[in-house]
Amino acid sequence: MDAVQLDTDVFSYLLKPGDPRAELYRPHVTGKTVAVAFVTVGELYAGAYKKGWGPKRLSDLEYRLKNAVIIVPYDIEVCRAYARLANLKTPSGSDRTLPANDRWIAACAIRHSIPLVTHNRRHFENIPDLKVISEEDRPPEPKPQELFGSEPPEPTPSKPH
Repeated sequence: MDAVQLDTDVFSYLLKPGDPRAELYRPHVTGKTVAVAFVTVGELYAGAYKKGWGPKRLSDLEYRLKNAVIIVPYDIEVCRAYARLANLKTPSGSDRTLPANDRWIAACAIRHSIPLVTHNRRHFENIPDLKVISEEDRPPEPKPQELFGSEPPEPTPSKPH
């Protein structure tokens, strides 16, 4: 199975019409089995409620969650991976800071040995057994109409010295 797991940010980019960041990640999901961690579903709902999404947008989110992705549930192996991540150290020996939800997301990807597609590379760098795919440092390609608008901008009048 050729699969990838999406971080919440990338799923959101792909969900939002016209988001140029979606085009950075579309090649990483096309033709693949796409998964999201159970915690990503919670983050998506939290964001939707915070932004006051109406029934139509919530229904669209639910449709996509039910029909476009596999939701990775927790199990004992995911919990063990989470515990290992909670005890990671930095190269200097101090505790590695990794937010709890990112730990769960990474644990799900590690448990199922699937790459994590994220726009937050720094959150997930150097985690043992986690393959990260990110276009974070690559700017989105401008759309042709942004490069070549129908009319050039008006020149700004110069001020007398």
